[in-house]
Amino acid sequence: MVSCDVSRPGDTQGVQSYGRWEWHGRLAVEPDLRLTLVRMRIDTARGGGDVVLARYDFNPSAAEGDEYALTIGLELGRVRDLKANTSYTLGPPPGRIPAVATVACLCRPLKPDSVRGAFLLATRGLRQLTGRIDATLYFTEWNDSSRHVIYSLRQRIDAIK
Repeated sequence: MVSCDVSRPGDTQGVQSYGRWEWHGRLAVEPDLRLTLVRMRIDTARGGGDVVLARYDFNPSAAEGDEYALTIGLELGRVRDLKANTSYTLGPPPGRIPAVATVACLCRPLKPDSVRGAFLLATRGLRQLTGRIDATLYFTEWNDSSRHVIYSLRQRIDAIK
């Protein structure tokens, strides 16, 4: 039996400030070249499967300017087909769950590359999912494709309808 507390020693210390789950949606990822940013949202107008969008805010020290926020989108497919206490691979095939991430920080503009890692579903209710993300998020500097940045996201994820 899986506990709802899927936290572990060594987890990242982000505060989850947003967690949304939609039944019939798709991730809409739209780069804005004028502003060097990427917008990500859930599109429910065109149908699709179960989708989760979650945001984590980080402030690793008391100094100003080092804060950042990670937003991760997961296309779960049909969540009823996922088993509790089973780890599913994130990323493009052969990954089971496609995932996209964005970062907001006081740094050079970054665009998403890929997400690699795992998603563990702990519980699934009628209106809430609880699980765990253990992933590495890869980004490329917007104006210099030779420069890359990596963020880790290892912690509990909650999403509600």
